[in-house]
Parts: sequence; C-alpha cells; structure tokens
Amino acid sequence: MSERKVLNKYIPPDFDPSLIPRRKQPKNAQQVVRLMAPFSMRCNTCGEYIYKGKKFNARKETVEGEDYYGIKIFRFYIKCTLCSAEITFKTDPKNTDYAAEHGASRNFEPWREEKAVEEEDRLAKLEEEEANPMKALENRTVDSKREMDILDALQDIRAKNARLERVGQTEDLAARLHMEEIETEEDREKKRLEEEDEELVRQVFAKIPADKAEDPSAPTITLKRKAAGEEPDIDALVSPAALSLLSGKSPITAPKKRTLKADPKNSLGIKVKKKKVAI
Repeated sequence: MSERKVLNKYIPPDFDPSLIPRRKQPKNAQQVVRLMAPFSMRCNTCGEYIYKGKKFNARKETVEGEDYYGIKIFRFYIKCTLCSAEITFKTDPKNTDYAAEHGASRNFEPWREEKAVEEEDRLAKLEEEEANPMKALENRTVDSKREMDILDALQDIRAKNARLERVGQTEDLAARLHMEEIETEEDREKKRLEEEDEELVRQVFAKIPADKAEDPSAPTITLKRKAAGEEPDIDALVSPAALSLLSGKSPITAPKKRTLKADPKNSLGIKVKKKKVAI
C-alpha cells in the first residue's frame, strides 16, 4: 500500500503525456477562488452588513468587452452570509480599487468622496478658465501669490532652524570650553601636588657621595632625614662601617675560622660512647 502524502510519484517508462485527452472547457469558465471582501458593504436584500476582510468562496470570471488599457477586468460572485443572496463586484484598475456591481451597496467612505469632490472642482475650474480668460489670469495670480507665501513661510522656518542650530552649537562650545578649563585646573592642581611630594621626598631622602679620590670603590650612601625639626649630625646618622669607608680605614677584619676539637659530644650535645671490640 502506497503512502498518502508523497512527493515522488511513479511514472512508467512508456508514459506519453500527449496521449492524455484534454478536457474541453468553455472559453469564459468560472473559477472557484478563496478571497476576502475588499470593502465593507451592505446587502440590498436583507440589509446585512459585510465587513471588509471577511472570507468567501467566490466564483471568478473575466468581464467580456471591458478592459483598461489592455488590463483585464475580473468579476467576483459571492453570497450574503444571512440570506445567501448573490452579490457581485469587479475590479477597478483605473482607481486601483474594487467597484460594487450588483446585490450590495458600498458603505460610505469619506476619503473616497473627498477625492471625487476634488476631481470635480478641478474639472470645473479648467472649464471656467477655458471660457473666461480673465478668470484664468486671476487664478494664476492667486496661485502665484500662494506659492510666494509658502516660500516665505518656508524661508522663515529655515532661518529659525539655522538660528536654533547656531545657538545649540554655541552652547555646546561653551560647555566644551568650560570642561576644558575644569580639566586644566585639575591638571594644574595635580601637577602642583606631585611637585610638592617630590620636593618632600628630596628633603627627606638625600644621597651623600663618598670620596672617590681616596677610595674609588666607595659606594654612595643614602641618608634619611627628618621631615621637620633640626637636622641631626651626619656622624650620628651614619653607621661606623660607613664612616670607616668614608675615611678610608676599614676596621672590618676577616672572620676567624673555627677549629673543631675532638669533643666526645657532637654538635647536638649528645655524648657518644665508643664500644670496644674484643679480639
């Protein structure tokens, strides 16, 4: 038994699609399509409201003898959800919309009426200008004045925006300068404190070079001074060994080697007894 949902179907090697008979369909056959109502409408039979976006199983056909610059116009058949009366509407490529045709009336939409009124006014104005040249001159004068007013208002807005932008840039520049001044003052204070610390360190610690003429190998001696009070004598601060190095006399003598005596006690203080071995 074959599976239900398969994508690959068996095709015999001797299959010839040209032998399959074609179905004879009428030239303008209707197709069943699934669509949503393109606009809100009201049924003329029962008065039921059908909102925009409601889904229907509709029949679609091509309108014979009607087109818009070669674009086909399609007609759709649906049924009212309450009384099952047939409702038809068709495409309107001129206005990129749909037009109710039979069985229902389209609900009032103010934006559509505004567009229609504007179009009517424009056509009436053109007809009036063609009939009366003075009226056309007046209309052109009014239009030019309106354009000049619009340009003046636009120029005022641009000048205001430029002024606000300059004010904002000035404020930003002042803020940046203020921050730089603060940073400069902080740097100066930090540098002053560092210099004071270095001066204090130089006062507390001082290096006294030894007499290189008497002893070239004499090292440099570092002295630690008190931060406050009277400065003590150098001889009191320097150790005797350092004083001897400075004077060139070395009282340091080489340490004497210790000689180990034959002590029955070892370094740990334990007395070791020797055993006599009998021969």
